[in-house]
Amino acid sequence: MTKQFASVVEFQKNSIVLTGGGTAGHVTPNIALIDILKENDWQISYIGSKDGVEKSMIEGKKIPYYAVRSGKLRRYFSWQNLIDPFNLLIGIFQATTLLRKIKPQIIFSKGGFVSLPVVVAGYLNKIPVVIHESDMSPGLANKLSFPFAKKICTNFSVTKQHIKDKSKVAVVGSPIREELFSGVKENGLAIAGFNANKPCLLVMGGGQGSVTINNAVRGSLEAICSKYQIIHLCGKGKLDESLIGHDSYFQLEYADREIADLFAASDLIISRSGANTLCEILALHKPHVFIPLSGRVSRGDQIQNAKHFASEGISIVLDEENLNSATLLESISQCELNSKTAKKKMEKLDLGSASISILNILQDGAKRLLSSTLPLS
Repeated sequence: MTKQFASVVEFQKNSIVLTGGGTAGHVTPNIALIDILKENDWQISYIGSKDGVEKSMIEGKKIPYYAVRSGKLRRYFSWQNLIDPFNLLIGIFQATTLLRKIKPQIIFSKGGFVSLPVVVAGYLNKIPVVIHESDMSPGLANKLSFPFAKKICTNFSVTKQHIKDKSKVAVVGSPIREELFSGVKENGLAIAGFNANKPCLLVMGGGQGSVTINNAVRGSLEAICSKYQIIHLCGKGKLDESLIGHDSYFQLEYADREIADLFAASDLIISRSGANTLCEILALHKPHVFIPLSGRVSRGDQIQNAKHFASEGISIVLDEENLNSATLLESISQCELNSKTAKKKMEKLDLGSASISILNILQDGAKRLLSSTLPLS
């Protein structure tokens, strides 16, 4: 392993750096941790990228935000791949400068390409690093980061098979934003201008929205609206102006503070199956249809996530390659028939304790830094 720099000796007690970004899935678990960290008197800083989605998502949390450069870690050929190693090195030096300024006791990384320089800089400066992996199989940034970590938290036990040093692994689940449990149905319906006389269907196409899902929903709009009022989170720039004012169809580009109330208003959800969104839907006990991002444009993590819970009799899964108006309507019907069984099974899942488990690991790591360099328990 690379020779380490001098340790950050004069660290700030109860100081932590959170990192992760590139997509919302690498940020929402960090957001879920912020409140519980603040309640336990932690001083929180965030290191992300200059223009990443993480910057806008963290802005309202009233914590210091710092940016570093990083490589993209592309899995395909691009001339930019030749530049990325230099961006990574610059990012490591930038992160080192920031860490020596912030003096954290510990780093918590949620993955994504921007996390790698922060994790490496933390290791070189002898700051304990805790990593969280949400998916069943790790993403590339986390795979590269694992050797530098003191502890690796996972959402699923099956993820252990992808990690060489299993003594580092703690299966904790995925941190879930506490505010999601306090949504008000009436508020969600009011946002959309709907009433409580007709059930509500919430459609989510991921952080950027999905043209494929949007087209399938809008193509079967009248059939769906004969039974449901639809709240559709369609993605930036993907509003259909011809449908504005429809009495049973309400579209938003994106939901932030409204999301808890929109979840509360929904009786059934159609969604992508990124690990964090998936766990939030399960924790809220909402009947759902998952439409995983196609393996042609992803590493297949959403497919793995969704099919695991389909095998448990909880989720209805519709492959994107087979998505059209007819198959969407059929999947909604299957979800309706399975809803009572699915709810009972979701109620038995323990999905609310991840934040506390991670907090305990972070506090343990901080205490051990005070006394020694022993590995985290």
